[in-house]
Amino acid sequence: MRTALVRRTVLTASAVSLALLATACGSDKADKADSKADAKPSAAESSAAPAVKGKTDAELAKLIVVQADLADHTFKEATPAEAAAGATATSDKPECKVLVQAQAFVAAGTPSGTARTKAVATPKPAAAGAAPEDAAKAIMGALGSTATAVTLASYEGKGAEEAFAAVKTASEKCSGGYSATQDGETTKITKVAPGAAVTGGDAALPLTVELDADGQKLTTQLVFVRKGNTVATFSSLSLAGTAEQPKALVDAQVKKLG
Repeated sequence: MRTALVRRTVLTASAVSLALLATACGSDKADKADSKADAKPSAAESSAAPAVKGKTDAELAKLIVVQADLADHTFKEATPAEAAAGATATSDKPECKVLVQAQAFVAAGTPSGTARTKAVATPKPAAAGAAPEDAAKAIMGALGSTATAVTLASYEGKGAEEAFAAVKTASEKCSGGYSATQDGETTKITKVAPGAAVTGGDAALPLTVELDADGQKLTTQLVFVRKGNTVATFSSLSLAGTAEQPKALVDAQVKKLG
């Protein structure tokens, strides 16, 4: 019997609509120095940058990648229920929970705003009048397309930098594997390793995450990109067993973040 995490992903991906989660984590508010009208500010206070204001849900909704940004992908709106379903996701190793959350559609911490979507690389359909075997291959190709969950999360102050740092630390501490539990069912993650290089944004962390689903080895992709005070998370899986890094999707999203 497949675990809840894998089963949900398989069901949605097979319908070419997908699932998984993605988030960023943690947030923090920058402290503001007290000042007096008749007091002369120190050099440090004069040069200090103003606290960064986080974006709202509505602002992020305008920034998340959509169908018009990527014609060769099929998009479907993520639902609140999908994020809620991952709320119980946890790990046997506390330091790895942030990675589990990144594959359960849950934004960790308290971001000022979030936005989510799902996208799948649109497969090429069989040609009109194609032989049955060619049509069957086209169907199998569709089922093997990489499905990706995209989450944008914005934070106040230095929250985005701290969230990104937390994910990076977790990827190092959890490289040897851990267990992810959701809805009382457990999935064994066997390895977390660096993924193919990603350019763009102020910082990027590409990861390849291998897991054992009832004896079946699945290779998933997890990419984090920080741009200013916003963290974009991409979590990809394929029914073919090995997901490709969603490079076109990442590039389109990073470009839209500016």
